[in-house]
Amino acid sequence: PGFDEIVRKVAGFFGERGIRQLFLGDSVKVTAGQRPQMNAMWTEVLETLDWPDRPELYVTQTPIANAMAVGFDKPFVIVHSGLLEVLEEDELRSVLGHELGHIMSGHPTYTTIAVILMYFGVSNLPFLAAAALLPFQLALLEWSRKSEFSSDRAGLLVVQDLNTVMSTEMKLAGGKPYGDQLRVEEFIRQAEQYETGGDAWDTVLKILNTVMRTHPMHTVRASELLRWQRGGGYDKILAGDYIRRGQGGQDHPLSEDYVDAAGYYGQKTRETVDHLKDGLKSARDAVSSAWRNR
Repeated sequence: PGFDEIVRKVAGFFGERGIRQLFLGDSVKVTAGQRPQMNAMWTEVLETLDWPDRPELYVTQTPIANAMAVGFDKPFVIVHSGLLEVLEEDELRSVLGHELGHIMSGHPTYTTIAVILMYFGVSNLPFLAAAALLPFQLALLEWSRKSEFSSDRAGLLVVQDLNTVMSTEMKLAGGKPYGDQLRVEEFIRQAEQYETGGDAWDTVLKILNTVMRTHPMHTVRASELLRWQRGGGYDKILAGDYIRRGQGGQDHPLSEDYVDAAGYYGQKTRETVDHLKDGLKSARDAVSSAWRNR
């Protein structure tokens, strides 16, 4: 508690201003007179999600297909030029909606904290032992991956077409068709295969492949978004059934969120431990069998 405020004030003064000046000096700022089509698209995204502020939008030259929302007091959005080469217009709109979802949810502050602890924590915070810091790193990285799910929902609410968001995830995973054919249906099948296929040891390997990542696998993101849409959450919001900005504080106290979060992560932890036990048992059995048949 309080660490986020320290990071916000210190990094906001040094980091945010430095990053803003970096992109102001060596990228293209999107305005009505500069990339006007993207500027109009950004206006549509802001209006769709009813966000009163207008975060600055920059395009920077890099082949990596990515975008990000950074900053504290006045977050802004950066789009990599590699993203423009891979995505169609509506797919880009979904990405802009995704990044605005990060800003609306207050994610950039905590994403920055995760990055600090992940990449600079051990070497620049000598008073914290690596073993003591690791649980915080893992928890923030888990939160970071979950925050992508929230923002994916914002992207879907902006374009209001599930296939568009699914094709976006597919292209971010494997690139554009390059003269061949890409099918969203096949990508969804692949996502389901990744999520449900394999034995206990495969599950352990999935955990190990993911635990230090800031973003979930693209197939996992597609599956999670599909589950939310099929579960009715998307349709409820389109029908107007959602808490408005500034409402719901007394009806849904923060303590209930704490209880929900504790239950969710407690269950996930128990499932992970069970998978590890099953995986280690399978590995032990395999070694024993190999030794007997030696």
